[in-house]
Amino acid sequence: MTTPALRAPDAPGNSGREPLGRLRRELRAVHALVHRDLLRLSTQPTHTALMLLQPVLYLFILGGGLAALIPNSSLGVGYQTYLFPGMLMMTVQAPAILVGIRLITDRQSGYLRELLMAPVSRSTLLLGSCAGGTMVATVQGAVLLVLAGAVGLPYDPLLLSLLLAGMLLASFTITALSLALAVTLQRAEVFHVLLGLVMMPLLFLSGGFFPLQNLPGWAQALAGANPLAHGVDLLRRCIALRVPDGAAVAGIEWFGWQPPLLLEAALLLATGATALLWAAHRFSRPE
Repeated sequence: MTTPALRAPDAPGNSGREPLGRLRRELRAVHALVHRDLLRLSTQPTHTALMLLQPVLYLFILGGGLAALIPNSSLGVGYQTYLFPGMLMMTVQAPAILVGIRLITDRQSGYLRELLMAPVSRSTLLLGSCAGGTMVATVQGAVLLVLAGAVGLPYDPLLLSLLLAGMLLASFTITALSLALAVTLQRAEVFHVLLGLVMMPLLFLSGGFFPLQNLPGWAQALAGANPLAHGVDLLRRCIALRVPDGAAVAGIEWFGWQPPLLLEAALLLATGATALLWAAHRFSRPE
């Protein structure tokens, strides 16, 4: 007689268990990859501190120096307060982009080949990498929220929650775009070269350093297609919900019309989801 434990896979008693077991296996794989990234973050405090150093220096040195030159009336708030959302975006974009670099280096070192031997789909592995990178980037951005009071923002729980949610959404989008680029490249050097070419223009076209309305028309059009600009605008408008005149200067505009906050959030989410789906489709191809 066949015992239940040894029942054939196509037996009636196993028909409903197999999809559930597979789902649990996929979820465990995602959890393991997220845990790996968070564990790496906790064991590398020096690396994390160095990544946080650049936006902090920008915030207090650049922001402090220009605050005396830029009148509050032109921005509605002090320059450091205006600069804060851009520095939050700078904080989350660095670890999010590293996810793509790590995917390429894992492929070159052979670690990815070993990972692909796990009894889960390739798309699940990519989803786990995206979730892990998103969490790490959001955690690093959350650390910078401690400085909110130093730039004139209140430690309002709702405000901090809104900023955290905005950083989570922006981190997901940037991580997904980084993975979409990484699955098409074979060498980390090429990835670094492309980053050097596009990241600085994207940062300057994000509205994090100065109002987008001061740019020429063609540059404003490019900013409208910049996910970093939408992320910065989303964070700045979250501040405006809780702080009077927190974003007196308009951000992203489409033909003179400023999109609603929820529409901008939905656009970021759709961009990240589309990039992740395309990356999963490309990553599923056998090498």
